[in-house]
Amino acid sequence: MGDRPHISYSALARDDNQHFQQQRRRSVGPSPSDQYREEEEDHYNNDDRRFDYELKQRIPWKSIALALFLLSFGSFLLLVSYFLFTGHMGGDTSQASGFLVIGFLMFLPGFYETRIAYYSWRGSKGFTFSRIPDY
Repeated sequence: MGDRPHISYSALARDDNQHFQQQRRRSVGPSPSDQYREEEEDHYNNDDRRFDYELKQRIPWKSIALALFLLSFGSFLLLVSYFLFTGHMGGDTSQASGFLVIGFLMFLPGFYETRIAYYSWRGSKGFTFSRIPDY
């Protein structure tokens, strides 16, 4: 395709409604209701203080305590299963596999909620205490 110097370009509208208003103003001219619409759009484009309010974040201490318990006891059970598998402790491999499964079932949710609590405490973006269930 070659250059087309005979085609004139205009600025793109921000949304479809603005495009139709510009077309009508060009053909008919501005009307009194256009002024009202512009004032209304300016009003809605400004920040609304109703939506700036944020509730105080309640820290779910019981859930955090439960998460720390699950993390620590799950880590302990994983460590015991490791010692049973390697033979440093006396026991059967079926006992070691039981400790391994229970250890993972306790460690994973404990780690997940402890991680959310830590990043919420640090104030990282996307992490809040509201993502932790409160008991």
